[in-house]
Amino acid sequence: MWWPGTLIGAGAGFAIASIPGAMLGALLGQALDRRLQLRSWAQVRERLGGRPALRNDELLFVLLGRLAKSDGRVVDGHIQQARQEMRSLEMNDAGQRRAIAAFNRGKSGNDRLRGYLRRLGTQPHAAEGVLRACWRMVWADGRVGPAERELIQLWGKWLGWTTEQIQALAQDYGPARKNLGEGTITYQEALSVLGVAATSEPAQIKHAYRRLLSRHHPDKIAGSGASAAQVRDATEKTRELHSAYALIRQRRDFR
Repeated sequence: MWWPGTLIGAGAGFAIASIPGAMLGALLGQALDRRLQLRSWAQVRERLGGRPALRNDELLFVLLGRLAKSDGRVVDGHIQQARQEMRSLEMNDAGQRRAIAAFNRGKSGNDRLRGYLRRLGTQPHAAEGVLRACWRMVWADGRVGPAERELIQLWGKWLGWTTEQIQALAQDYGPARKNLGEGTITYQEALSVLGVAATSEPAQIKHAYRRLLSRHHPDKIAGSGASAAQVRDATEKTRELHSAYALIRQRRDFR
């Protein structure tokens, strides 16, 4: 792959000393690419604009921050989901600080992400992990808006995924259709799922939701060596929690 510094070095070297100069310039440019981690012209533009290149873990939280802000407002569910992702990755204090900074950076929407995602697409496991985290984030407030869906579709395309693959992955995280589409879950059932009462304060409801979500998160279950069946059960439980919390928030009208 011909990276930006390599191309610039080769071009400058050729202008100065023909083919030998191009070869030397390419070597020097390649060393610069590696030192500065420049793998796309977008990264060059970022560096020229004073924005540091993104590490893979930072890229994830930039994406999550952009999704959280895409519908205009970051709500408590988004913040809690970002914290859950940090816990799932077992980030230390320094890593969490980088993740928080990246999440806030993502909310600005100023980063050009295509080059980063195309590179990440060469790592199938990492690419799938990013898309799964994105779907978890957009469902954190109980619904998926058109702007959020459009962003995930675009990023998935840059990662090398088809629309069908992206949508199939989404089914693991959205609330069960029977709960939302057919309206079979009642308000009382939703309260029971979260273990709260109709008179509970919003802060108590939020606390119960976060606690249960942390306990039953499928990534946490998978990380403990659970079986595939146990992970599926945890995924279904997470869907149930999302549905219940979304219904209660709608009924009680709180964020």
